[in-house]
Amino acid sequence: MSILRVATYNIHKGVQGLGPARRLEIHNLAHAVEQFDADIVCLQEVRRHHRKLEKHFTRWPDLDQAGYLSPEGYESVYRTNAVTRHGEHGNALLSRWPVVESWHSDVSDHRFEQRGLLHSQVLVDGADVHVVVVHLGLIHASRERQVQRLGEYVAAQVPAGAPLIVAGDFNDWGAQLLKPMAALDLRTFDGIRLPTYPSRLPLLHLDRIFVRGLQPISAHVPHGRAWSRMSDHLPLIGEFEL
Repeated sequence: MSILRVATYNIHKGVQGLGPARRLEIHNLAHAVEQFDADIVCLQEVRRHHRKLEKHFTRWPDLDQAGYLSPEGYESVYRTNAVTRHGEHGNALLSRWPVVESWHSDVSDHRFEQRGLLHSQVLVDGADVHVVVVHLGLIHASRERQVQRLGEYVAAQVPAGAPLIVAGDFNDWGAQLLKPMAALDLRTFDGIRLPTYPSRLPLLHLDRIFVRGLQPISAHVPHGRAWSRMSDHLPLIGEFEL
């Protein structure tokens, strides 16, 4: 029996605050990710680069954020979802286990929100585990269509019997996506509320880990002042039996 520890975290591009009060949190986030001691870390709102902020903050890392946040011995995979005036950001996966291959699928629903799926095939204890990192849209109808496209993508790209993890920021304020995800045979922790947003007073369960072919064991959300300062989301950490 293998126990797989999975974390998902929207890192808010490594910067918190507005205007003159903006502060760089990427260094604290690197320590936080290491503390997860997770086999797989799914990250959203990860910057590849940002020309303006790189000049503003003297301690901006030389590496892209996915590479910088990757603990020693982990592999990092990053794919861009959004291209902005000053840079790019998207989803990332950090893995303690070897990454066999990675893909990206654009699931943008309209021109105002650029969204994508990051799909990686990870070799865990000799078994292929497929991991899809998601960050769905702000509009419910968009999220429903994106889940439909996720289902089409999984049906085409993931073998039917392969263990599958779909994790990330679902922006699902009213838990309305649980049924369409269950229709894809993707399930999460039943009967537990794990609010992750906003980090200072978490009320909404926006971040989730869905699985197929794995057995959920436990899940928790770290709390405390340090966690509430690093991002507008809190991380979610789950353990699964493979």
